Amino acid sequence: MFIKKMNDKARKRMHRKIHIRKSIYGTAARPRLTVYRSNTNLYMQVIDDDKGHTLASISTLEKEFADLKPNTEGAAKLGEAFGKRLQDKKITTVVFDRNGYLYHGVVKALADGTRKAGIIF
Repeated sequence: MFIKKMNDKARKRMHRKIHIRKSIYGTAARPRLTVYRSNTNLYMQVIDDDKGHTLASISTLEKEFADLKPNTEGAAKLGEAFGKRLQDKKITTVVFDRNGYLYHGVVKALADGTRKAGIIF
């Protein structure tokens, strides 16, 4: 597997991701909300793992969110906007997949912003 060729920080995150994904699974009734963060952008997706389809997504690459920085304030605003987008698509409950990242800082702000918009984890 490709995990051996990564640096130590990335390798540890990948092991956490694999461990988390063993128990988290998204269905049509309760899809999986996954988070990805890079140095410059933030991404969120809601995925139905039964069908393998992405039901909704949002990122800071979209024009209306291009001015948001990948910090906790920007993440909270992005999470609230994503929560409203999910409400419009009649998605109220999700399973949160932190994607191997620690539940701290930006990842926590994304989750709290989404909860603030009325999405239940």
